Amino acid sequence: MPDITPKDHDYWKLISQNGQLVSELHDFYYIETPILEAAELFERGVGEETDVVEKQMYVFKTKGGDRVALRPEGTAPIIRSYLEHHLGYFMTPLKVFYQGPMFRYERPQAGRERQFHQWGFEIIGDSDPVYDVQIILATLGFLNSFKIKDLHLHINTIGCRVCRPNYRQKLKDYYKSHKDKLCADCLHRIEKNPLRLLDCKEEPCIALREKAPIILDYLCQACNNHFKGVLELIEDNGVLYDPKPHLVRGLDYYNRTVFEIVTPLFNSAIAAGGRYDYLSEVVGGRLIPSVGAAIGLERLIEVMRLQEIVPKPKRKEKVFFVAMGDQAKKMSLKLINSLRVAGIATAEALGKKSLRAQMKQADKVKARLALIYGQKEAFEGTVIIRDMQTGAQETIVVDKLIEEVKKRL
Repeated sequence: MPDITPKDHDYWKLISQNGQLVSELHDFYYIETPILEAAELFERGVGEETDVVEKQMYVFKTKGGDRVALRPEGTAPIIRSYLEHHLGYFMTPLKVFYQGPMFRYERPQAGRERQFHQWGFEIIGDSDPVYDVQIILATLGFLNSFKIKDLHLHINTIGCRVCRPNYRQKLKDYYKSHKDKLCADCLHRIEKNPLRLLDCKEEPCIALREKAPIILDYLCQACNNHFKGVLELIEDNGVLYDPKPHLVRGLDYYNRTVFEIVTPLFNSAIAAGGRYDYLSEVVGGRLIPSVGAAIGLERLIEVMRLQEIVPKPKRKEKVFFVAMGDQAKKMSLKLINSLRVAGIATAEALGKKSLRAQMKQADKVKARLALIYGQKEAFEGTVIIRDMQTGAQETIVVDKLIEEVKKRL
């Protein structure tokens, strides 16, 4: 589980700024659920036969005997919250976004840690294909705001509870005839969760997938019409896509539309999502058609680094307060606080005694102005303002400091 350090500050600040902006542009409201939930929520919602539940969840008992889990994903808790707080009365469909840490016990690698962060979008309460496409457009809008190059949308449908059982049986029949070529995990999945065989990353299983049945041949009319509607809307919006007839998702709650957004430089999806109309029933409510997506933020940062995209978040111009001498240092904190209260971002290095050391720090933090306050200035009630770009400086009275700083910034 990695630290996020000040060296990564610009990446995470840019993610926060762009994410908030894109979420507001697409009319999503913020939601936040606890990091700890009842383990049963994920076992029922995500699926007991999924890798997430079988191998990757952190599950433990509290002192009171409750069996809880660190959340491995964000959608099941949001549906739980939607039902618990009757959020359908707030708005239908409800459009929400979330951000925060998730936890999965898996082998750490680039962009995939045991604690990782996601930014997600969910639209709850409507089955119209227009909302599947709104989720895709919001996700692409989020990624495009970072100027990520070579984004590819992979899309498929996995049907519904009417047509999927027939397809599952066709998959079982196909893979049973090739049991000798399956990996150990897929041999276990073949009876309980055959769709997961299509998502296996082992070479023999990848080769078998190429000739496996595709669900498009077994869709009911309703799912066929829904998928056709999604693709038409995607095309109407000028989004290029790659149909992937064997694409599935690793969580059991998905139905109909599933998609991933990838880039050739990175070997995993940066973002993924789909429709999950039955999840609310499994969690304990009525059927509430819903669709959503999640972006892996560590993966996004890794792609930015691979593509040499330097984050340039919007910065508030800051000043640097330099204090020279004990009396000036003692009086400086009051001045610094008055600047901050006035909305002026102010940095300092009051622990450093020399002018040179403090000015070096002012350069390091890219301050626009340096405010120099020595023993003489403290006695006279003045401050020296130095422009860090031109080197020009001027002495002003303390009473006009805030007014002058704002004027120059």
